[in-house]
Amino acid sequence: MELLLYLVLGAAAGTLAGLFGVGGGIIIVPVLVLSFAAQGVDPSVLTHLAVGTSLATIIFTSINSVIEHHRKGAVLWPVFAWMTLGILLGAAIGAKTAAAIQGPMLQKIIGVFAIIIAVQMALELKPKASSTVPGKPGLTVAGMVIGWASAIFGIGGGSLTVPFLTWRSVSMREAVATSSACGLPIAVASALSFIWLGWHKPELPEWSMGFVYLPALVGIAIPSMFFARVGARLAHKLSPRLLKRLFALLLFSVGLSFLI
Repeated sequence: MELLLYLVLGAAAGTLAGLFGVGGGIIIVPVLVLSFAAQGVDPSVLTHLAVGTSLATIIFTSINSVIEHHRKGAVLWPVFAWMTLGILLGAAIGAKTAAAIQGPMLQKIIGVFAIIIAVQMALELKPKASSTVPGKPGLTVAGMVIGWASAIFGIGGGSLTVPFLTWRSVSMREAVATSSACGLPIAVASALSFIWLGWHKPELPEWSMGFVYLPALVGIAIPSMFFARVGARLAHKLSPRLLKRLFALLLFSVGLSFLI
């Protein structure tokens, strides 16, 4: 039953990764929190284990999502390159920040964050769009902030990268595609940090590698790699406005689930 849950979760996460450029973490984390609680995982490490495992699965999801978006010519590789410089440092700091926050409080922080982003996307609340994307220093600083927050929330960064790029006059499709690419360095740096930070935690269940639960990682990663391409194809067929509304609805639902 546990394996079936992970397989279904992987399929859903992969589709979301390709469709929204979010890495699937926005649904992986809450479902894993519930799953680990049902398994009797110690509450002191439960949320951190869910976040770390989510980030590890995003590594596999991002690869296939990026391949499909690249084939469509939608990834802005120069933007990706300069944001990645900041992402790598920010993700490592974010993982350390998350490890210092107690599990229940971390859940509430994630919930509030998701609702704020959902409202912003649904109502299209944003400053006047800039005519161009920032310069190299601006992209690096933005990447650092996004990497830091993404590591705390267990996401691929799409919840921040997509709004940031659309604010800077990047089309929704290119924003989603570039966000998918940025999700890979976020996931790699954050997952490695969570493995290191949780390595000697005695409260962790068997088959854990730091704050990464290997059975969930394998069960989610396999179907997500296939379904990420499905989601990416859908992203190029749906209207940008519809994508924003669907994205906002999904985030709002996740935020409420964490607060309740």
